[in-house]
Amino acid sequence: MLPHEIEQESFRIIRSEMEANGFSEAELAVVVRVIHATADFDFQRILRFHPRAIEAGIEAIRRGATIVTDVRMVQAGISQAILAEFGGQTVCDIAHPEVREQARAQGLTRSIVAMRRNAAHIDGGIVAIGNAPTALLEVVRLVREEGIRPALVVGMPVGFVKAAESKEELLTLDVPYITAVGRKGGSPVAAATVNALLRLARNRQ
Repeated sequence: MLPHEIEQESFRIIRSEMEANGFSEAELAVVVRVIHATADFDFQRILRFHPRAIEAGIEAIRRGATIVTDVRMVQAGISQAILAEFGGQTVCDIAHPEVREQARAQGLTRSIVAMRRNAAHIDGGIVAIGNAPTALLEVVRLVREEGIRPALVVGMPVGFVKAAESKEELLTLDVPYITAVGRKGGSPVAAATVNALLRLARNRQ
């Protein structure tokens, strides 16, 4: 089988094994791609979509919005070829020397500093978090305290310390979001979510 045939057969199998659900067809495209990236059917039960999430994400992509990521793994997993069709770019400053220096001086995580550094890109753009709960908590703070309005927050931090809590905080915001409640998430989940949106945006052309 050719690569695209393997992918399509995988998607067919996933859809055939999923439980009955109330996802829209566009939301389902995201869920299926996340399950494809993880082989974990729990995501059909724990993914949460803000009512405007899909449309807001597609609109942002189509106008060439910047996608800010918390770690390089999320950035690397996003389809740069499709993003380039819309004139978009990804930004990840977690390893920037100034971020390292400021984090050390201020006693903060690099993830917090990197989100603050990219507040202007996050405002009106997409932020995709697949690793660091502190990055997501900082985005929540930027929205609440500084009036930053992301077009979409893909909040998928993974782990045992503040991961679930950060996502619960995201759910309280009146900004479009896609998240996975609880401890599960990760860079592949965040990247797969963005890639599903990129393909939906391409199909609108």
